[in-house]
Amino acid sequence: MKKMIAITAATLAIAGCSNMNNTEQRTLSGAGIGAAAGAVGTAIFHGNPIWGAVGGAAVGAASGYVYDAYKKEQASEYNSGYNAGKNNQPAKAPN
Repeated sequence: MKKMIAITAATLAIAGCSNMNNTEQRTLSGAGIGAAAGAVGTAIFHGNPIWGAVGGAAVGAASGYVYDAYKKEQASEYNSGYNAGKNNQPAKAPN
């Protein structure tokens, strides 16, 4: 019975993430990595791993969101330069 519950939970978790956009994926990945790092870090230093996971998830989610904004800006600058080159126009300096 426990195996069936674990398999069902894993299947739902994987299926629930299939329709996410890049922002959601990067934010959730950051939260997951941060939660794991926070829990392990606090356990090593004899703290409460739950609070480490909560804090790590918050910092990781924020970091994932900021990284996504950076990647979108980078893609926008690349596309702007690509389009300028394609149309034989000088590239404009980023704002």
